[in-house]
Amino acid sequence: MTSRLLTLAPALSPQRWALARGLGLAFTGLLLSACAIGPDYQRPQAPAPLEYKEAAGWTQANPSDALARGAWWELYGDAQLNGLVETLNRSNQTVAQSEAQFRQAQALVRTARGAFFPSADLSVGKTRSSQGSGSSSSSLTQSSSGIRDTLNAQVGVSWEADVWGKLRRGLEANEASAEASLADLAAMRLSQQSELVQNYLQLRVIDEQKRLLEATVEAYQRSLKMSENQYRAGISGKDAVAQAQTQLRTTQASLIDLIWQRAQFENAIAVLTGQAPSGFQLAEVKDVPNLPQIPVSLPSQLLERRPDIASAERSIIAANANIGVAKAAYYPDFSLSLSGGYSSSQYQDWISVPNRFWSVGPKISLPLFDGGQRSADVDRNEAIYDQTVAKYRQTVLDGLREVENYMVQLKVLADESVVQEQALESARESLRLTTNQYKAGLIAYLDVVTVQTTALSNERTVLNLLQSRLIASVQLIAALGGGWDGNTDLSANEHTGERP
Repeated sequence: MTSRLLTLAPALSPQRWALARGLGLAFTGLLLSACAIGPDYQRPQAPAPLEYKEAAGWTQANPSDALARGAWWELYGDAQLNGLVETLNRSNQTVAQSEAQFRQAQALVRTARGAFFPSADLSVGKTRSSQGSGSSSSSLTQSSSGIRDTLNAQVGVSWEADVWGKLRRGLEANEASAEASLADLAAMRLSQQSELVQNYLQLRVIDEQKRLLEATVEAYQRSLKMSENQYRAGISGKDAVAQAQTQLRTTQASLIDLIWQRAQFENAIAVLTGQAPSGFQLAEVKDVPNLPQIPVSLPSQLLERRPDIASAERSIIAANANIGVAKAAYYPDFSLSLSGGYSSSQYQDWISVPNRFWSVGPKISLPLFDGGQRSADVDRNEAIYDQTVAKYRQTVLDGLREVENYMVQLKVLADESVVQEQALESARESLRLTTNQYKAGLIAYLDVVTVQTTALSNERTVLNLLQSRLIASVQLIAALGGGWDGNTDLSANEHTGERP
């Protein structure tokens, strides 16, 4: 049956086909000569200073959100961290959701492209109908003989001419939305990577704090034993033993507190890598990851590097194109339809030349009155455009603020770490001298407790500062867009918190 239906078109007379071809050529010429209604996109101005306050002297990098960002987490020099991030890239469910949203946007682009082509459909059916004769005397006869069965087989083709650019603007909007969705996917992946790296670094600092407290507990146990020996020898009072016991138990309690803190970070890492916390475990290691050197680009490159800024701009492109779609509704729609097939009341010789039919013709459709709906739709799309422009500019401002904040944070923390290291050295020396004086019976144990507490506090402060610097470095990398191209000169662009 299909092959015979396809022979319908050649069966048309040459005059009729000349008419159909003329109409098609006329529509094609009209389409090619038409312009797209609505404003062409122009990138809005965004607030971008010439340089960062905290980065005087940095040279310009050449990043782009479309370039491969590289494994920026490898800057921390931790093989286990590298493996966890790779697992996240494959198994993170939040990233999987964004990836599915991107595929939906791609499908909408294919749908918009398909609107440029003619659509064809085939229908085959049977209908039974009856029409009364209008005479009561013969109504009985008509009820039985007036019933008619009709067999129909029809092929229909229709095509809408994109005279005013409505379809082109729609495709432009969908393509921009798909690119924005791709940038959203990159932003979500970067966010999840950043969260995992921060959790991992904090877990490793907790491991270092645990080793510090374990060593401190051993030292306090020795101090308690020494105080008990001196008490039994009559050199010191029982208050020294009580003070030593208090100090030991307090430190042991702090050590226990680290267990649940570490478990929280471990469970968070498990979820980020798409695993159940109950079956996930990270063994302790002896080293804390390195503090990386980070090249910092100029503010103008931030607009190209960060995926959230790229997404915000592409949303403007989509909103701008949708204005054209809304304005095209004021103009008439032009379409061309062609249909043909066979119709008969009997199966026998149903598909035959005497039973064929066909129709071809253009159609113009223009709404005359809609109560202001088209005008309201244009106003709505223009308001959406203004909203996306404001969102884009705010995203740029937020990006610049984040970079400034993390850069000054790294600078201040670096300066603070230098001073704190000096304070720690002094505390260690004071503890050594005080302990020797207590052993010689020159001072009371309360003096030793005070100095030990100060030394431990300085040790933990140094680790807390290291943790803050590591976290700030991750946040700065994320604020810069999560990496840079392979041509960035790390030797010329180094940033660990100190000025160049």
